[in-house]
Amino acid sequence: MSVTEKIFQWLNRVPPRVLRAAEKTMRAVPGVDARMEQEYARMLGDLEPALKPYARDFSAYTQLPPTGVDRAVILEEMEALNARERAKWQDGFVSGAVYHGDAAHIDFLNRVYALHSQSNPLHADVFPSTSKFEAEIVSMTAHLLGANASNEIVGTVTSGGTESILLAMKTYRDWARDKKGITAPEIIAPVSAHAAFDKAAQYFNLKLVRIPLRDDMRADVDAARRALSQNTIALIGSAPCFPYGVIDPIPELSDLAREHGIGFHTDACLGGFVLPFAEKLGYPVPPYDFRVPGVTSLSADTHKYGYAAKGTSVILYRGRALRHYQYYTATDWSGGLYFSPTFAGSRPGALSATAWAAMVSMGENGYLDATRKILETATKIKNGIREISELKILGDPLWVIAFASETLDIYKVMDAMTKRGWSLNGLHRPPAVHIALTLRHTQENFAERFVSDLRDAVEYVKAHPAEKGELAPVYGLAANLPLRGVVSDLLKRYMDVLYKV
Repeated sequence: MSVTEKIFQWLNRVPPRVLRAAEKTMRAVPGVDARMEQEYARMLGDLEPALKPYARDFSAYTQLPPTGVDRAVILEEMEALNARERAKWQDGFVSGAVYHGDAAHIDFLNRVYALHSQSNPLHADVFPSTSKFEAEIVSMTAHLLGANASNEIVGTVTSGGTESILLAMKTYRDWARDKKGITAPEIIAPVSAHAAFDKAAQYFNLKLVRIPLRDDMRADVDAARRALSQNTIALIGSAPCFPYGVIDPIPELSDLAREHGIGFHTDACLGGFVLPFAEKLGYPVPPYDFRVPGVTSLSADTHKYGYAAKGTSVILYRGRALRHYQYYTATDWSGGLYFSPTFAGSRPGALSATAWAAMVSMGENGYLDATRKILETATKIKNGIREISELKILGDPLWVIAFASETLDIYKVMDAMTKRGWSLNGLHRPPAVHIALTLRHTQENFAERFVSDLRDAVEYVKAHPAEKGELAPVYGLAANLPLRGVVSDLLKRYMDVLYKV
């Protein structure tokens, strides 16, 4: 059971009247009543062993040791930690998370990292190789995603998809303030768009307008049209979205953006290094990249299906003028001229080196082969799910497959899969479960094993209708929970525990 599931399981146990009282208290003044504080303390106490499983087995340092620990001892301890965590993702029982995972590939990237462990893009004069790597990463990614002789697609390397999205939204905010005089900016995104857009709204004082989905789980274009206002600065679509693995109607949404003279961002963090190759392999891929005239920015994660080390991503823009709104410059600092293309100042140049090395070593044929394996595995799994009458696949995904049920509690099915060793993602609104397939899932007999276990899980749930399971009440509560203030406060306290020694 994941930590998030433990949190919601605890919420399911707390008396509703206590939760309601806590929510009212939060609206009135900061903090919660004494009873709720006791409940929090009990819950976090129960949760801490799951968050700190190594507390009894390994050394903990709250202060610097008086004498440095022998390097051999440190390496031995880190090897032991690695061994405990490797098996589950290595055997493919985790949705997403590790996208390549082959030992030779990991060893290669580790060697590249070691060669560039001291490099820092902030000092481009000292480490010009990092600038070379990043410029070429951007160019290679841009040419995968619609750059050609008739357009100018530029960008930067970032620390991951969230930073790419944050930077794009910050860019549109500053562009709209400069060019349109908009001081109360709004962005429009489908409810399936990544949570990073909500984070951008919180960080940059944007109003996020969420629009519903159609029956095919894609963004509702008519709803987007109705949501437009004089303060809208950008529209968003996913290629594909994280929950359901489907591609939003990018041409129609971006046409709206063009008509209103605003930006359009394609979030291809998941699909940027799969969709171009899926298209070449003959799979149905609707338009989503810079070949669509209204697309003005696009994010693609090199550290997902680009098979680079965590964490790197690429943010791309249509033209240098737009990218300039992303940059930061300081011309009157006592420390001299200062500038940075992304949020960070100093950055690990070694990660950019591993992204470049992964892309160049894979080459087009390598990505084609990887995509072929993933999509062939996905086809087997989708066909297998369709043969289970109690389940239905949401939308028409390629490799991120969400399934639901009209006759069974899908969270009970997920619970049964968890007991069989699988770590899948529970979804809300509608209740569903998904698996994001990676190269770890293309191992021999994986698809057959997954479908077999899923069929057994369904049969188990059917045969035990009265059994509540561990996850079903948890996700049922999470899907319908109105007490967002309590949950938000709890998640903050959970993060406090993460930093507790």
